[in-house]
Amino acid sequence: MIHNFSRSQAVRKPVSITTSGVVAAQHVKAAEIGAAILEEGGDAVDAAVAVSFAMGVLEPWMSGPAGGGAMMIWREDEQKSYALTYGMKSPKALDTKAFPLAKDGKAADLFPWKSVVDDKNVQGPLSIAVPGTVAGASLAHEAFGKMSWNDLLQPAIREAKAGLHVDWYATLVIASATRALSEDPDAAAMFLEDGQWPTIAGWTALSEKRISLSKFADTLTQLGEVGAQDFYTGDIAAAMVKDVQDKGGFLSMEDLASYSVGFEAPLEIPYRGSKLLATPTLTAGPTLADTMGQLEGMFTPGQKPCSEAFQSYAKALQASYKRRLATMGDQDAPNAPSCTTHFSIVDRHGNMVSMTQTLLSLFGSRVVSPSTGLLMNNGIMWFDPEPGHPNSLAPNKRCLMNVCPVIGEKNGRRFALGASGGRKIMPAVMHLSSFLADFDMSLEEAFHYPRMDVSGGDAIIADEDLSPEIIQALAKDNQVTTTKRTVFPYAFACPAGVLREKGNNMGCTEIMSPWGDAVSERAK
Repeated sequence: MIHNFSRSQAVRKPVSITTSGVVAAQHVKAAEIGAAILEEGGDAVDAAVAVSFAMGVLEPWMSGPAGGGAMMIWREDEQKSYALTYGMKSPKALDTKAFPLAKDGKAADLFPWKSVVDDKNVQGPLSIAVPGTVAGASLAHEAFGKMSWNDLLQPAIREAKAGLHVDWYATLVIASATRALSEDPDAAAMFLEDGQWPTIAGWTALSEKRISLSKFADTLTQLGEVGAQDFYTGDIAAAMVKDVQDKGGFLSMEDLASYSVGFEAPLEIPYRGSKLLATPTLTAGPTLADTMGQLEGMFTPGQKPCSEAFQSYAKALQASYKRRLATMGDQDAPNAPSCTTHFSIVDRHGNMVSMTQTLLSLFGSRVVSPSTGLLMNNGIMWFDPEPGHPNSLAPNKRCLMNVCPVIGEKNGRRFALGASGGRKIMPAVMHLSSFLADFDMSLEEAFHYPRMDVSGGDAIIADEDLSPEIIQALAKDNQVTTTKRTVFPYAFACPAGVLREKGNNMGCTEIMSPWGDAVSERAK
């Protein structure tokens, strides 16, 4: 692949070791907020709740209260894990006739299935599904939290009142979606300037431009004071539903009031003397189990990942994705602009949370609820619009997600991993799990080691920093495209993880993520 990037530039994120708790998140401010919660004596779950809402403010295009997700929780005193999936759900009043297939019958650029007229399942009010993030965070807090719900929302409220800081990276993200955002007046009013992306200061100047999130701040304040149920049966719910229905969407009060989630027994994945614990349903957890099950008999680990290991990765991923798409349904295309965030947390006692949350596409439905300031999801995009297929669109049906939060353990080392990046998520989690379990890499080594993506497309996308021998071996049986690991767009998933060994904790995020970082609480 031709590119104009430096061939010699090196990027590193050093991993620090501490006995204190650590938060690894895709925005450093959110990581700092979580670390501060741990400093105050909060549990890893308390920190997760605070980070969840903070991320919805700091990266509103990636996730937020009007989205969905999943998490894995590890309780050190119980030596037990809990799985919690709180994905989006199609509204009960959804009419499949509102999503007519395009006459030409050809697949749209973003999908392997047939396209819908005007992409109504992708963007706009008809694409909005019932959100689950607030319900998931609330249930986890009820079960394991120590601090008050209202206190945990205060950092997000403060950030929302300050407004969204528009630096070069925020400008780049907004610019990439300007045309789509301009189609909803409220989204345009929030994120654009005269229909264009926000301008930032000159070449050598520093920018302090901010986007007002005052309505969002009011909603978070209400949510903190009244409680999570207000999002599903109270004033927030009523305002959100009215806004969506006024724009022509299907979301109803009944949809919100009937939404529920519960803990599940995790999917246990044995692998070469290690164990991975993943969400068992409606996520990529089962596909990860399929992949790891194949890998165990495919190669013998050596000192470092070699050609044989990467050829095995490719074969296992290709087979597992083929089965996933045939039996579980597809969720999004490899080139779709996915909108997800992941963070991993370990507290000083060893409790862990691996949490992924999403609006699905970048900026979700590109629809803003004006009364609440919430950017709404486009969860309907997860369904196949053609009837009679796995995961076909229907009313009152839970979405099948690509999220893949995991807790892993081998030889006394326990880790929490996950990533953002649509169908690229599971391959990244597989790579990192193998690096840690098969090759005994440190967390820093694993996150810096080059990866590839094999997620259902025709080609293998390989990091050009992989050895020539590995790339040549992959090219023997596959179409291989090499690319640079860059800031934007991401050719690979964007992971975040923490690891605990002998009472010491550490964390790391995707090295090319300009905002992501791992932050530890200050030692007492």
